[in-house]
Amino acid sequence: MHWRLRAFDDLPPWELARLLRARQEVFVLEQQCLYLDADGVDEHAHHLAAWALDPDDAASRDQPGMQVPLALARLVAPGVKYAEASIGRVITTGAARGSGLGRELMRRALAACSELHPGVAVRISAQSRLEAFYASMGFTIESERYLEDGIPHTEMLWRP
Repeated sequence: MHWRLRAFDDLPPWELARLLRARQEVFVLEQQCLYLDADGVDEHAHHLAAWALDPDDAASRDQPGMQVPLALARLVAPGVKYAEASIGRVITTGAARGSGLGRELMRRALAACSELHPGVAVRISAQSRLEAFYASMGFTIESERYLEDGIPHTEMLWRP
């Protein structure tokens, strides 16, 4: 497994396709949530992902297109979604759940946000069922619960 952080313009087409597919598998198929994933924010974000070889195609180890994302997040600059920087579209795929990879993803995402936007807070729209997880990463609740795409969410803030 290896980690890559890329600005949207630096994503090879195969990598963008794999990231979008992973998001659709989790958010649309697993969570059965219909929403517009292509919201115009990806183009203004950095994309962080943990990559591994596709277990179904181990013979193609030298082809980058045979890699699959195990966990990913979208890091958005201040002023695009919120006044603060934000992290969103956070997923750990089914193959990696329960491995601690989600915690490592958020640790790396916060470090990358701090490097890209020094001294800037990070706001998230967290699924409410994950409030305790995000609180353990240093986020504090900033809003009442609200429905987003039919799922309870809570705005949370991380201060550097």
